Amino acid sequence: MAAGGADVDVGAPGSLLQGWEPESAAREAVEGVKAGTCTILDVVETLGSPLENADPRTRAQGIQMLSEVLLQCYSLLQEKEVTHLILFYENRLKDHHLVIPSVLKGLKALQGLLQMLPEKSVESMCEELAPGLAVSVLKAIFQEVHVQSLLQLDRHTVYTIITNFMISREAELKGLGADFTFGFIQVMDGEKDPRNLLVAFQIVQDIIVKGYTLGPFAEELFEVTSCYFPIDFTPPPNDPHGIQREDLIVGLRAVLTSTPVFAEFLLPLLIEKMDSDVQSAKLDSLQTLNAACTVYGQKELKEFLPSLWSSLRREVFQTASERIEAEGLSALRALATCLSRQVLSSDDEDHLDSFLRGILQDCKHHLCEPDMKLVWPSAKLLQAAAGASLRAYYQITSSVLPLLVEQYTRHVQSSQRRTILEVLLGFLEVRQKWGPEEEDKSPLLCSKAALCSMVFSALNEPNVQLQLVGIRTLTLLGSLQGLLALPDVELLVDNLAQFILHKEDPQTSLAAMEAAGILAPVYPEAFSRCLVQKLSEGLQSELQEGRAPSWPDRCLQALAAVSTHPSIVRETVPVLLQHLQQVQKDNVPAGIQSVVSVCQSLQQVALQCQQDGQSYWYFHQAVVPSLVGLAVQAAMQENSHTMLSKVLLKEEALSAMVPIISAACMHLSPNLAAQSVSKVVPLFLDGELSFLPGNSFPSTFQPFQGGQCPVAAQRRLVALLMAFVCSLPRNVPIPQQDRLLRELLALSCSCDCPFTATAAAKCFAGLVNKHPAGPQLDELLRTATNKLEQGLNEGPHRSQALSLLLWISKALLLRYHPLTTHLTGKLLVLLGDTVLGPAVGDGFALLMADSQDVLGKNCHAEVRLMFRQRFFTECVPQLVQGFHTAAPGVKSNYLKGLSHILNHLPKPVLVTELPMLLPLLLEALSCPDGVVQLSTLHCLQPLLLDAPHVMSLHVDTLVSKFLSLTDSPAMAIRIAALQCLHALVALPTPVVIPYKPRVIRALAKPLDDKKRLVRKEAVTARGEWFLLGTPGR
Repeated sequence: MAAGGADVDVGAPGSLLQGWEPESAAREAVEGVKAGTCTILDVVETLGSPLENADPRTRAQGIQMLSEVLLQCYSLLQEKEVTHLILFYENRLKDHHLVIPSVLKGLKALQGLLQMLPEKSVESMCEELAPGLAVSVLKAIFQEVHVQSLLQLDRHTVYTIITNFMISREAELKGLGADFTFGFIQVMDGEKDPRNLLVAFQIVQDIIVKGYTLGPFAEELFEVTSCYFPIDFTPPPNDPHGIQREDLIVGLRAVLTSTPVFAEFLLPLLIEKMDSDVQSAKLDSLQTLNAACTVYGQKELKEFLPSLWSSLRREVFQTASERIEAEGLSALRALATCLSRQVLSSDDEDHLDSFLRGILQDCKHHLCEPDMKLVWPSAKLLQAAAGASLRAYYQITSSVLPLLVEQYTRHVQSSQRRTILEVLLGFLEVRQKWGPEEEDKSPLLCSKAALCSMVFSALNEPNVQLQLVGIRTLTLLGSLQGLLALPDVELLVDNLAQFILHKEDPQTSLAAMEAAGILAPVYPEAFSRCLVQKLSEGLQSELQEGRAPSWPDRCLQALAAVSTHPSIVRETVPVLLQHLQQVQKDNVPAGIQSVVSVCQSLQQVALQCQQDGQSYWYFHQAVVPSLVGLAVQAAMQENSHTMLSKVLLKEEALSAMVPIISAACMHLSPNLAAQSVSKVVPLFLDGELSFLPGNSFPSTFQPFQGGQCPVAAQRRLVALLMAFVCSLPRNVPIPQQDRLLRELLALSCSCDCPFTATAAAKCFAGLVNKHPAGPQLDELLRTATNKLEQGLNEGPHRSQALSLLLWISKALLLRYHPLTTHLTGKLLVLLGDTVLGPAVGDGFALLMADSQDVLGKNCHAEVRLMFRQRFFTECVPQLVQGFHTAAPGVKSNYLKGLSHILNHLPKPVLVTELPMLLPLLLEALSCPDGVVQLSTLHCLQPLLLDAPHVMSLHVDTLVSKFLSLTDSPAMAIRIAALQCLHALVALPTPVVIPYKPRVIRALAKPLDDKKRLVRKEAVTARGEWFLLGTPGR
């Protein structure tokens, strides 16, 4: 019989190994089994002589070959064959130690590892085993194999066999009782390889979690795993297995904290390690204690509580590490939380009460010490314990709060009072974890009067830092609903108003505004009645007294900050709009700054209203028509000589209105958006003014008609139309969209005002980006392309046509439209234009950057993934080719475009293309254009860190270029060059060390630069170069 269909004499059993290589023989046997010309048992019979050979190496070779066959032919095995083979391999476990690795490999094959045979799961494969075989195999491994004498891979095979049997034959293995646990202890004892330990830790965790019997071996199981605690492992460099110390720590911690049975062994171990001098051992012990407290109960902890508290107290009082202190506090909180879970009966001892009394006894007196040296460690310990549960919080604060009030009164220095107030603030922050106060129990309610008196006293102190802490404390007191009475709330609001309106320090003013925003939803009536009225009066007094509003205008900021409740929004929005109208009516020289301030406040209110649907719709209905109406009224004045001086028509004012309208529209529901857009579009196309507030419009509104003033002023309002229609969701239909697009296209190419032309181009691009694909879009783009061709070729509006081309290109690039390639080609051609070329180079930054308005995701634009990578792939080869063939006078345009593209490209993509592009980047550093230099420096700096192997090849050029740019007239370029010189030290030391003396000498000059920021970067860079090559670097 021929095995595997090959010409093999199976009648001569030894021939498979003597005449052929084992690998080829195994391959032929596999082919025979798969072809059906022989069975696995036939192969075993054929291997009879090698398997029975007196030489253990020959036997190992025979079993190795059989195991190779099994690995590839498992799916063809019958149940009878599986049983015989397992019995055969089980018997061979008693063989010579040289044979054992091949036997284990065969057993692993019979289990049918899932990763080797993905078509068959471990459970289904092992279910073919006859009952009792799994137990028999594991007993044989436990009794006959000295696992720790095997090689790492063979030990890993043993762990894998055990894992798979635990998955598929759990009930049978549990039938072994404690013998299975003892057997595994023998297998694992002495394991050192981290790859095996990860598997072994998981097995131990499964033994515990899945309810295997530990019997009398619980302590032995703990000892065999706890001997690795704490983990002290440093992965070798370039480790292909990727096992980190943290992986082993997490695996071991899961074992040690998996059962309360380990508590009597683990807790003394943790106390011992916490008392050691090794910082990593302390940290690991504290984290393990934290995890154990989620599993243990008071029964397991009570014996060790005094020792644990002593260790934790010492770590907080004497620690030199903030991280260890934080973990110690977290462990203390976990201990108190565990004790808080105890369900008390009449006969039970309250371990939480006794534990907290011990903490209070050790910490409370430190709060009263005159020097206050240990106030903070004690306060942190008390706050950690109080944060465990509401019961713990009540017990701690009932003793601490009266003491804090007493100490505040006793101390007179502002710094001491601030410390006490900060301690109180910490306890109030802990209280935020739970619900409203319980009147009968809460220490805060009992001490409310004294606490309020203390905090209000702090607000009247002259020390700014004490005032800031007082404001934060008052905010937390006020946020606890039911704690403050109405007189307290009114006093609170009055104090905040004083800080906002009358205090000179900007820190306290901003803090008071933030506090008002937090507390306004809690006490809307009080803030509406007191604060909003005072702020409104403050705005009126500024206008009446003729004072120029300061920047930032406190009243406007405060009105926006306090608009965090629907009822307050309905009061503050009219005040802001009235102020805007008054500024526009007075037309004062400083009015533009006031308009911008009001618009920024309205934008903040709009963003805050997005969380509440009713407030958002109210804001939209109240603000959008008012803003548009004020702007339309200003643009329709009859006196053409004064209208452009109207403050609302200035570019800064209109630009400030755009984000308000955008924020007020982007989150509308489709129905409400459609309802609103049906009024706005007819306003611009047909002059329909009926929905605008007021009727004082002296003429018609026709922004898309030709002519000079007043039509030129009306055209500027296209920016507001852009903000509205480009912020709507894609599923909202735009009325008369085709006509609107035609008008926008014509205006963007023919308007003399750059602001108006750009707004029209952006509006057109935003609508094109959202336009559904189809014949209408194709026709529209053909019209736009023809218009662009005419505008770019001749006429006075080439710059406007270029702006339109850039915005359309970006709109189509974001959605992967096929026309993008054609438009990109036109841009590449225009780089060679002596007039438009520099602007085209800058335009590549627009194409690559994220849009913050009409083409941004927040405005529902269609933005496809990896559009930058796609543009880079299509554009950069042509850009490089164009650079090489361009005339010398326009080469800088190509370098400018390339630097902008690379500066916005994801770094992993850039690193792969760096060898080809780096010569061009180096040439860009010599370009006289400052924009090119700065963009290139920003591109190169991260590459020095991410691609040192490529950058090292050009280190001589890099050093020379960077040093020359430290003398640039532009401060930003000098700073960027110094940052790049700093990054150069990240290159391999042998590469850069020859340049050390030269760089240090050259960096002496920037140390005397007239700009402080340049001197700062020079000091940092020169210091790093001085340390280059020193030991430990």
